[in-house]
Amino acid sequence: MPEQPGKTAKVLKFPTASTSRPTTTTGSRPVASASRPLDAVPAMASILEPSSLDEKVQSSPSRGGSRLRLTTGSSAASQHAYRATQKRLIELWDGLDPTQASAACSVIVPSLSFDQEALASISGLFSYEERLLCHLMRLRDPRARVVYVTSQPVDEGLIEHYLASMVGVEDVSDRLLLLCVRDSTIRPLTEKILARPRLITRIREWVGEREPAYLTCFDTTDLERRLAIELGIPVMGVDQEAQRFGGKSGSREVFAEAGVAHPRGFTNLRTRGDLIDALARLARPDLDAAVIKLDESFGGLGNVVFDVPTMAARDFDQRRSTIRRRFATSTTWPTPDRSIGHFLRKLDRMGGVVEEMVGRADVNRAASVQMRITPSGDIEVLSSHDQIVGGPTGQMYLGCRFPADETYRDQIVESARAIAEVLCDRGVIGCFGIDFVVAPQATKGEAETWSCWAIEINLRMGGTTTPFLVLQALTGGTLDETGRFVTSRGRHRSYTSTDSLASASYRELVVEDVIEILESHGLHYDPATETGVFPHMLGAVSEFGRVGITCIAEDRGAADELYRRTVAILDHETGASTQSRQVVERLG
Repeated sequence: MPEQPGKTAKVLKFPTASTSRPTTTTGSRPVASASRPLDAVPAMASILEPSSLDEKVQSSPSRGGSRLRLTTGSSAASQHAYRATQKRLIELWDGLDPTQASAACSVIVPSLSFDQEALASISGLFSYEERLLCHLMRLRDPRARVVYVTSQPVDEGLIEHYLASMVGVEDVSDRLLLLCVRDSTIRPLTEKILARPRLITRIREWVGEREPAYLTCFDTTDLERRLAIELGIPVMGVDQEAQRFGGKSGSREVFAEAGVAHPRGFTNLRTRGDLIDALARLARPDLDAAVIKLDESFGGLGNVVFDVPTMAARDFDQRRSTIRRRFATSTTWPTPDRSIGHFLRKLDRMGGVVEEMVGRADVNRAASVQMRITPSGDIEVLSSHDQIVGGPTGQMYLGCRFPADETYRDQIVESARAIAEVLCDRGVIGCFGIDFVVAPQATKGEAETWSCWAIEINLRMGGTTTPFLVLQALTGGTLDETGRFVTSRGRHRSYTSTDSLASASYRELVVEDVIEILESHGLHYDPATETGVFPHMLGAVSEFGRVGITCIAEDRGAADELYRRTVAILDHETGASTQSRQVVERLG
């Protein structure tokens, strides 16, 4: 990958180590709560072909996207207030000791700020607000304070599980405030908070002005920007002007500027006619399928696969006519409840792209790199993953392995750095992920070579965020120069993780049962060996039969084996069948 000219951002290949891990254990501890203590994620295309060409259908109208808008948030006064608040973020970041980066007050709002229709499609929606509970581990720094807000109460056993994992940390009751709005309506958590001015006042008063404070969110939309203004603290997130680069069309624009390989395709599509024209232009004798993506979809839920009919030696009008006839019968939807009408309505509202797909899904891989751009403009590579994808389209996120395979890890990291430099120039700050498709090429002797193509940018946290933060917090480690994780004790560690392990039989369990089963079988994370299983997102287990687990081991093979053993034991304890284990099936 050629270097990008004219870049001035300081590039740090790997982040600094986190705080040193404590060495003694503690028992249970009370937590102060204002109201008793209390399921995406990156969409992945799995078989796409590369091209440096990005084409646009000229007939597509120019419209605004579907990002959540404020009723008054676009006013000049509101923009001025937001920018004034954000200036404090640079001062806050520069003033923190890099080895004690949690020494501040963190207001955590794990809102899924997507449109209401998208939220309604998520099973166990409110359990996804538990994804950022790993940030409670910031409290291992005795100077840190945390406010954590949710829509519904989080099980006290789950809170205690996270607090007990902070070995050596004493009572945190005066440094942790858990708030719950007790609102089960299908709308973003941030919107619920904004509708409750007294709650905002309570947060603002608790934060005070004793130390630096900032807002941590799963995603950053106009809602989060407004909340930052109301609280008077900056948000670690993307400005509105740069938000479009996190959409499918905007991502392709960034890839082209960065000189990173990406699939040939068409952007800013709005109508059925746009899709048919784009598919007709892509069609060629050796193209089997194409993927249609909604610009602002997540977790692969907005991806539709179109099986391209064989149309050798046909002109454009013939190809377009054939595709128009077969459009309804040659598409594979991510979920059974999706329809053409439903998809086209969303396409009209948010736009979309069409990209070609090549190869076989059983040999191509989905990978990702997680990055961070600090308020000071430094670019950090946080982690790399191989993603486990499935579902009807083969593109729905199910889980991940860390780190990404060493045979192509450097390739995707270098591409991610080039993309991050462009995003930095566009004013992006915060954590984000870049998704790739990786395909094996002809081998040269003993070494296998790979081709990598960037497919999308997610300017937010994602499914890989929680497991990596958990590993980092538990072990006090960081990445080495090869992209592997090294604990503070000098041990290499890998993991296999999912938040989509589900069975109807698991509904008989409560949070404490899951933890007890892991402990009784010697599977729960052990700080002495720095290996074991750390459960998360357990709020959906009793109602939806779904749990999240991160299996930490010496290497990826051992992590996969620990994962299989854990699933087998959970199934045995509950009498569950393994027939529907999509994630497990993809570990072989």
